[in-house]
Amino acid sequence: MLNLQEMLTTFGLENAPRFTICDAAEFQDAHVPPFSVDLPVLLRGVEKQDLIKIQQVLQTIYSDAHPVRVANANNNVTNVNLGLLGAKELDVPVSAIYIPPLETGTSLTAFQEIVAHLRAPDGCPWDRKQTHQSLRQHLLEESYEALAAMDANNPAGMAEEFGDLLLQIVLNAQIASESKAFTMNDIIRGIYDKIVRRHPHVFGETEVDGVGQVLKNWEQLKEQERRENGEQEKGILDGVPLSFPALNQSQEYQDRAARVGFDWPEIDRVLDKLMEEIEEIRQARNTEELASEIGDLFFVLVNFARWQGVDAESALREANIRFKYRFSYIEKHARKEGHPMTEMTLDEMEALWQEAKELKS
Repeated sequence: MLNLQEMLTTFGLENAPRFTICDAAEFQDAHVPPFSVDLPVLLRGVEKQDLIKIQQVLQTIYSDAHPVRVANANNNVTNVNLGLLGAKELDVPVSAIYIPPLETGTSLTAFQEIVAHLRAPDGCPWDRKQTHQSLRQHLLEESYEALAAMDANNPAGMAEEFGDLLLQIVLNAQIASESKAFTMNDIIRGIYDKIVRRHPHVFGETEVDGVGQVLKNWEQLKEQERRENGEQEKGILDGVPLSFPALNQSQEYQDRAARVGFDWPEIDRVLDKLMEEIEEIRQARNTEELASEIGDLFFVLVNFARWQGVDAESALREANIRFKYRFSYIEKHARKEGHPMTEMTLDEMEALWQEAKELKS
């Protein structure tokens, strides 16, 4: 194995201001690179049989075209693209690998730095005046824009909108750190510990039989956490935000209740309940009763969606998108023909609706 000085000399890094040293053994159980990708990395202790695993982990972040340099114990260096690192054609002894950094701004640390700069005395006046409360609406808006990109199955849009969401999180974390309330590290450590704690079937010795058992264990672990935090009186449904959209809230309530056994035994009972609620709408005697029965019908529809593995909020949003497209098709046709919609018959509009439906079915 090359010693550190030999590695630096071999790869011409004697005067490098910063770099990361990593042992190949750290890749054995890794799923993503165990280092910051905007710094150069020296990977030592590499054996030929390690290359495929190292390649797989690096490919989660780096492209196949990313250059790497492979050195053997005699200080001979071979330049190769990452996509060929584990190839049989790369028939050279290996002792160390040099991985050049990605461009500036590709790590969470770098992003935290620019957000902190925005909040600094020489930063942006708008960012400096923001508070958690003033950012609340922006977080909500960015969440809906991310959902729209997901609904459109638009990868580029999702990447952009998730970035906007990340900005909201990092900016709120920076505001909190300035008042010593909490830091970004507190956020990450908190969710890290929670994920490990709530997945004993992955990170511990617990055995589970399917998703249902996972969800049941999840609720038991949350109940234990509530007791340990002195929140014995907090119920299973209390953790669902009151600000949730109504369909999301309804489905989450029913999901959580089902995890502890409060659920119909089969879907036929849900369908029976659906028919019952429709009949009660017909029998409603006044507006107040009608509103109540419509609410019950929505609630049962959400339950039916849950049974079928459908997200009710997304299903309705997609229906809205379809309606908008088809209605806009009618509008465009009316403008093209110089025929105002107000003068069209319902049959004419229905015919165009069906055209739009066929074009985008």
